[in-house]
Amino acid sequence: MCTEDSKTRVAVIAVIVENNAATDSINELLHEAGQYIIGRMGIPYREKNINIISIAIDAPQDIISSLSGRLGRIEGVSVKTAYSNIF
Repeated sequence: MCTEDSKTRVAVIAVIVENNAATDSINELLHEAGQYIIGRMGIPYREKNINIISIAIDAPQDIISSLSGRLGRIEGVSVKTAYSNIF
């Protein structure tokens, strides 16, 4: 997915969803970034009434940062991103 114009990074975005009403907003953002997403896994944790989503992504740094920031601004959503050193 790397082009000569821009280098990409591989990262994993971890998302904890405590507000189920945030689902539509999350899915909309993930759809917008769909061309960069390698895969995603969602795990409902019913005992705690939360959802855990992990997103593997290969994108330019600014795209990853933007997606993480936009997800983190949704009420009831917590986000952390781990970056690979591979470009």
